[in-house]
Amino acid sequence: MLHFASKRQASECLNLSGSTLKKYRLNGEWIEGLHWVRINSRCVRYNLELIKDWLHNRTDPGAHLRAIESYQQSLLSSQVKKRKRWSHNLLSRTAASKSQETQSKPKPQRLKATPRLL
Repeated sequence: MLHFASKRQASECLNLSGSTLKKYRLNGEWIEGLHWVRINSRCVRYNLELIKDWLHNRTDPGAHLRAIESYQQSLLSSQVKKRKRWSHNLLSRTAASKSQETQSKPKPQRLKATPRLL
């Protein structure tokens, strides 16, 4: 589960000072939108899951990149919506049967209008 924490919560959990969190953020060590997010001008939240992974894999950037990819795939915005197959097949069958019906039915002939005599 994603857990974004305040500066105080992150510093307690990660055992880093608030100034260290800010230093990593401003130096570009952590990526905005992944490792941390800015809610407004005064509110920043830290992604504890990715920052913990970053701390564990500082010597192996490839491992941390895999963790970032995994995180991005777990986001709801990146998940593909699955269509219900049965409704799609049903709709296509209905459309196909209607097109066959219209092709097989002979078109009604128009009668020519004749003037009526009284």
